[in-house]
Amino acid sequence: MKTRTLIPALLIALSATGCATWDNMSSREKSAATGAAVGGVAGAVVTDGGILGTVGGAAIGGVIGDQLGKKK
Repeated sequence: MKTRTLIPALLIALSATGCATWDNMSSREKSAATGAAVGGVAGAVVTDGGILGTVGGAAIGGVIGDQLGKKK
């Protein structure tokens, strides 16, 4: 994985999670947002910055985070 691809992916993930009002979110919503951010970065890393991998990773990570957040 090139650093040129990883750094923008990390910045996008961090800025997307920072846009939401974290204090007013439920535990489930926080878990979904975190899962989407981590999944998006992981998808970008695995596919060398491919858009489908990034979006797919974010979608899958969001669903996993949402399901894990239900149990809290």
